[in-house]
Amino acid sequence: MSDGSKKNLSATSRTRQYRLESSSRVLKILLLVLFGELCAWAYKTAIPPPPRKLGSPDGIPLTSPRIKLRDGRHLSYKEYGVSKDIAKSKLIYVHCFDCSKYHDPFAFSASPAVLEELGVYIVALDRPGYGESDPDPKRTVKSLALDIEELADELNLGQKFYVAGFSMGGEVIWSCLKYIPNRLAGAVLISPAVNYWWHNLPSSLTNEAYSRQLQQDQWSVRVAHYLPWLTYWWNTQSWFPGFSVIMQNPVVFSPADIIVATKLQNATTDPHQAELMQTQPRLQGEFESIHRDMNIGFGKWEFDPMDLENPFHNSNGTVHLWMGGEDRIVPATLQRYIAHQLGWIKYHEVVGGGHMFAFADEMGDNILKALLN
Repeated sequence: MSDGSKKNLSATSRTRQYRLESSSRVLKILLLVLFGELCAWAYKTAIPPPPRKLGSPDGIPLTSPRIKLRDGRHLSYKEYGVSKDIAKSKLIYVHCFDCSKYHDPFAFSASPAVLEELGVYIVALDRPGYGESDPDPKRTVKSLALDIEELADELNLGQKFYVAGFSMGGEVIWSCLKYIPNRLAGAVLISPAVNYWWHNLPSSLTNEAYSRQLQQDQWSVRVAHYLPWLTYWWNTQSWFPGFSVIMQNPVVFSPADIIVATKLQNATTDPHQAELMQTQPRLQGEFESIHRDMNIGFGKWEFDPMDLENPFHNSNGTVHLWMGGEDRIVPATLQRYIAHQLGWIKYHEVVGGGHMFAFADEMGDNILKALLN
């Protein structure tokens, strides 16, 4: 090979090498840009939007009364039953997950005659971030119990009052028993949600109950417990299903639940009431209501309910736990164990009942009579 040919070959090799290096640099730059864009997209989708504003001048119009708390937030509420001034018993009701003060089993399944006979006044509140109650970005397991106490004081319910809660609202009643026991005349937990990480629950029992949940719920609960900052993204992305109750997956409801839900829908003949029940839960958006609810309910608790002591040593009050035997959302096996460990809990299991058994005919009467008699 001549010297000229060698020089041409060398120049060609250098040109090829330069092009390869240039292409490699461009590819690296493109990958870095793509990675940056992906990170920006992930950050945006993981950060929830701010809640919708309530009240005048430019917020969502308010339709029910509210009290102002010490920290400036407001709690919305709805009253019914006998007049507060003549009531023998005063009860605060705490609603369930993805619901509002309009989803109250006593309002549907307790008869006016029984309310009159027992002399009971009931006030149902919107939990923070739900309905027309302001969000609480600093909300903890303890804070809602203190909100309930402040609501009772603002409404002049007296030194003692009853509390009742359904599902995720039932879980809140454990907080009331822990943090404001001296204010309680009695308590009812109806199908209360369970935190699988309460340390006193045997792992064999929680593993068995956990495995019976839908796969999508197992993952959703894990995210809420271990990665709460991802809860919003997890339940709003479209790649795989989020929490079944949010997705309204009918599989989680038992045949008894479907019957109760159908009757409930047919019983709500007032179009305005039906609209409120449909729109109020997520009125301010999803994060401060249902997603924060999951983070608190399935997150790291400051106490275990099975460490609680009987707040009514002098038999001046009772605590009742009601469950449906066929509940597919909250495992009855765990509730039986909790009630057994806490011997002072009066446990009631409705044979064949589902998660929504409390809305069935006469169940409200039965629950109130057991508590107040």
